[in-house]
Amino acid sequence: MKKYLATALLSLASLTALPLASLSHADYSTHPEAADFIDLMVDKHEFAREDIVSWLSVAKHQESIVKAMSRPAEKVKPWYEYRKHFISDRRIKGGVKFWQEHQEILEQAERDFGVDQAIIVSIIGVETNYGSNTGSYKVVDALTTLAFDYYTYTNKRESRKRFFTAELENLFLLSREQNQNPVELTGSYAGAMGWGQFMPSSYRAYAVDFDDDQFADIWNNPIDAIGSVASYFSAHHWRQGETVAVRANISSDPAEDTLNKLHRPKLSLAELGTQGYNIIEQLPPETKALPMRFSAKYGNEYWLGMHNFYVISRYNPRTKYAMAVYQLSELIRQEKCAVTDACSQR
Repeated sequence: MKKYLATALLSLASLTALPLASLSHADYSTHPEAADFIDLMVDKHEFAREDIVSWLSVAKHQESIVKAMSRPAEKVKPWYEYRKHFISDRRIKGGVKFWQEHQEILEQAERDFGVDQAIIVSIIGVETNYGSNTGSYKVVDALTTLAFDYYTYTNKRESRKRFFTAELENLFLLSREQNQNPVELTGSYAGAMGWGQFMPSSYRAYAVDFDDDQFADIWNNPIDAIGSVASYFSAHHWRQGETVAVRANISSDPAEDTLNKLHRPKLSLAELGTQGYNIIEQLPPETKALPMRFSAKYGNEYWLGMHNFYVISRYNPRTKYAMAVYQLSELIRQEKCAVTDACSQR
């Protein structure tokens, strides 16, 4: 998330020959770039200096984070390989089980936030396999490694350093707001947390205490995790009941510079029709869509993504990610319909 995890997974320049482990500080409170951060937390947010120093002093450089950040799956795998990582019989059946176990909460989230239950289930399935893999890194370790060490030695230094420094700032803020110990919170190698993998800034903006127990516990409480994912999608203007994406046939090769561009849909289906896109599904010709191409094992697939596809991509700005979430949601919906004879309508 930007505010989403995926923003952290942009392609990276090669590291210098000098190993990062040899450059990292054993005590981040004395890191050359930590002084300004400590002053910021004290002057801007009125933290006690000794608290910030204490938290940074126990943070540890994690070399495994450096390696993990260098190989984001979406960058190195074609669609048909990427898809297999997230869409399987086990994950589909796991989604049905999760949906059945939390039916009432999902229905409440749909009522309160106007977000499709299947999409909520799919996001949690793609992000953490329904809460089974939320990450074991200390978030403070991940964010200090990325803010103070890793990006210092890449061409992405300024923008990425600012991003992860801001997330470290938000980690300490959310810890104070939620009365949590920041050095105990766990997450992914990029600092994403809980069942829905919220970055600290996303947590502060969108996490909700959906069971009214005074803590938005996205780490251990599926109720809060469900409500928080729904809150995120609602804030990004999910349109309940609208089509997400449709397969398209092409009568002529599309222009390369028009494909897989994740901006708000601008071209209508009527306009796309003049460019060679044809769809079977009946939709209003004024519907706006994004043209996309995905690498199948034998050839290519062409799709048109509508407004809600773009909304999914706000969770992670990658076409393959958004398509995996959408396709998994539909397969879970179909399987639930088959095994329960209670079909959920989009």
